[in-house]
Amino acid sequence: MATRRNSTDDPLAPLTLAVGQEDLLLDRAVQQVVAAARASDADTDVRDLTSDQLQPGTLAELTSPSLFAERKVVIVRSAQDLSADTVKDVKKYLDDPVEEITLVLLHAGGAKGKGLLDAARKAGAREVACPKTTKPAERLSFVRGEFRALGRSATPEACQSLVDSIGSDLRELASAVSQLVADVEGTIDEAVVGRYYTGRAEASSFTVADRAVEGRAAEALEALRWSLSTGVAAVLITSALAQGVRAIGKLSSARGGRPADLARELGMPPWKIDRVRQQMRGWTPDGVAVALRAVAEADAGVKGGGDDPAYALEKAVVAVARAARTGR
Repeated sequence: MATRRNSTDDPLAPLTLAVGQEDLLLDRAVQQVVAAARASDADTDVRDLTSDQLQPGTLAELTSPSLFAERKVVIVRSAQDLSADTVKDVKKYLDDPVEEITLVLLHAGGAKGKGLLDAARKAGAREVACPKTTKPAERLSFVRGEFRALGRSATPEACQSLVDSIGSDLRELASAVSQLVADVEGTIDEAVVGRYYTGRAEASSFTVADRAVEGRAAEALEALRWSLSTGVAAVLITSALAQGVRAIGKLSSARGGRPADLARELGMPPWKIDRVRQQMRGWTPDGVAVALRAVAEADAGVKGGGDDPAYALEKAVVAVARAARTGR
C-alpha cells in the first residue's frame, strides 16, 4: 500500500479533495496540483474528466501500473454526481492508491454524494475549501488576499472600491487585481481604482446608495438607471440602500469616540466610520425610520410584490435622499 502524504500543504499528496461551488477556487486547486506535478516531472500525464466520463472501470484503467512509472494526475469534476458503481471503484482505489498518481476529486459538498466525501476524508485526503462567496465581507477578504499573494499593498478604501465596482464574480475581481498590480507602481489607492473602473463604479449598487444617503437625489437616480441598464440586480441595490441607511442609524446612536473604537463596537472598518460620519449630516432618527420603511417596500416590490421593480427602486431612492436632506 502506498505511503499517504496527508500534509495540507503538499499538493502531491495521493488524494486532493476540493470541496465547494466557487469555480475559480476549484480551478486553482486543480492548477496547484498540476503545477506541482509538472515541476516534479515535466512529462506528467494529466487526465481531466467530468463525472459522466468516469464510468465503472475507467479509474482502474487510468491508474493501472505503467512500464515507465510515469507521474499522472487524474482530475474528476462534479464527483458528487458519480454513479453508484463508479463510487465503489473510487472507494476501492482509495484503499490502495498508486504512488505516482495524484487523484483530485472536485465535490460540491452537501448531502449529494456524501458517502464519497466521507470516504475521501477518512482516507486522509488533502482538503481544499472552495466555498461560494456570498457576503461582501468575504469578497473584500478575497481581494485583500489577492493583493497580498502578489506581494503588493492596497489601501482598505481601494479594496472596498474594487469590490463595489466589480461585483461578486471572483474571476473578474482576481483579473482586476492582476491588472492593477501589473500597471501601477507603489501602493494602490481608491483614486487608482476609480480611474480604472469608473464606468463600472458608476453602475455599482453602492454608488446608488452612497448618493442617496448623502441626499443627492438626482445623482442617485442617474446611478440607479445606469446600474439597471448594465444589468445590476435590483435586489443588490435594495441591499446596498439598506446597508447605507442602517450604517447611518448605527453610527448616530453610538457613543462618540475614535474611528478605531467605533469600528470595533459597530463591526465596521475604520475608514467606513469616517465615510458614514460625512454622510450622516442632516439625518434624524425619524429620517432613518422613514428611509428603512421605504427600502423595505422597495425590496418587497423587486422580489415580486410589485409590477415595476425600477419604479419601486426610484421611489426608495427619492425617499432616502429626502430623509437625508430634511430628516424625515
